[in-house]
Amino acid sequence: MEIEEKEYVIGLEKGLAIIEAFGLHKGPMTLTQTAEVTGHTKASVRRCLLTLCKLGYAVQEGRQFQLAPRALRLGHAYVSSDRLTKIAQPLLEMTSERTKESASLAVLDSQHTVFVARSTHRRSLSSGLGVGARLPAYCSATGRVLLSELPETDVKFLLNRMSRPAFTPHTLTNLRDILHEIRLVRTQGYAISDEELEIGLRSIAVPVRNAAGEMIAALSLSVSTSRMTRAAILEKLLPELETTRRNFATLL
Repeated sequence: MEIEEKEYVIGLEKGLAIIEAFGLHKGPMTLTQTAEVTGHTKASVRRCLLTLCKLGYAVQEGRQFQLAPRALRLGHAYVSSDRLTKIAQPLLEMTSERTKESASLAVLDSQHTVFVARSTHRRSLSSGLGVGARLPAYCSATGRVLLSELPETDVKFLLNRMSRPAFTPHTLTNLRDILHEIRLVRTQGYAISDEELEIGLRSIAVPVRNAAGEMIAALSLSVSTSRMTRAAILEKLLPELETTRRNFATLL
């Protein structure tokens, strides 16, 4: 929805940018560091941070600021109010229990895929990911599935804008190789990320669509390479994902 300039609240934009900056920095920040991450002036950053402290969303210790537990309310507001996440959680838990692997639902947020629901099994490889975790779209299975719905010109634009570091020796970083994987998703209906994000971890993802046929999320399972080969993933996990996807379709 387009909004008029007079209705745009710059102060709110700056405050949200500062909250997000803590996630990018992954730790407490000084005024100078916050200004560098957000691109705002130190004076405006200071006002925003002091306001967040006053409201209980941040705390100050000496020269450093960090988010307070109250900030969790913002993420919880989304999870508790979004219909998709409410539907997803029990389905993911059943899938995780059947497969004994980690099941996730993700949506695209610009250059990243974001987990909006997740269920783990005690046997699963622990990668420290939970609801709200972000993965780069270019090398994650969920990201490639979500990118596959976009026109190729838009995909190229996004890929050219984003940094594409090699997280492991297996990470595909070349534009041509990544585009090839995304095109495969359109023809085969799934994506696999094979030790591209973490050595010892394979993931497979499929699209989740609404009644109108529009892709609204990507559903994935992750497994340790020591437990399952790529061929076994296709044989054992892909059918499970297809079952869960069909269950989604009946509820959306």
